[in-house]
Amino acid sequence: MAHPLLFDSTWTQQWKYESAEAYYQQVLSGASGSPAGKGSSEAGGAADPQMVNRIKALETENSNLKKASADITALVKKLEARVVALEKSAGGSSQSAPTPAESKPADDDDDDDFDPFGDDSESEEDEETKQKLAAYAAKKAKKPALIAKSSLLIDVKPWDDETDMKELERLVRTVEMDGLLWGAAKLVPVGYGIKKLQINAVIEDDKVGTDLLEEKITEFEDFVQSMDIAAFNKI
Repeated sequence: MAHPLLFDSTWTQQWKYESAEAYYQQVLSGASGSPAGKGSSEAGGAADPQMVNRIKALETENSNLKKASADITALVKKLEARVVALEKSAGGSSQSAPTPAESKPADDDDDDDFDPFGDDSESEEDEETKQKLAAYAAKKAKKPALIAKSSLLIDVKPWDDETDMKELERLVRTVEMDGLLWGAAKLVPVGYGIKKLQINAVIEDDKVGTDLLEEKITEFEDFVQSMDIAAFNKI
């Protein structure tokens, strides 16, 4: 069975919609308070002051932004005017100020270049410089040249334990060359009763080479098996 009010055209809730519309119009116009009528509490109620406060806050913020924009615009105009004034003053000063070349007469250049005592002073300085260089060269010629030397520690190994080590040392010391000076020597055990001869020598690098020294020592092939440079130090 159909509801008895299904085909009824009467709008029984019209007052609610009219009250809400009136409240909306008041909010848009900035009026305070709630709409008159029966449904004021249902249409707005506690939301009315919050909406008004929010609208006022937005209006205040908008006013502040407008004021700040106006201040910035005024400041930019002042800066532009100042820049224009500075450019004008700079242009006028550059045109009026004479350049150093224009302010100085041409004759002054000739006077500055002329020095009646210039040639004599320069010649005296050249002569003094030559004397100093000659004195330095003579002093350097008298100073002895530095001779590069090296200190060697040489190991001379015999063939076996029956080799006469005293004779081996004597033979090694018979090697004589310009720039060679023999030093102390000692016997160092190697193993299985064999000892090697360890001897010091000082050589002048320009006169004595290690290869030549090894060649001379190994010529005593009956006593010497090999020779090694154990240490090499510049003096």
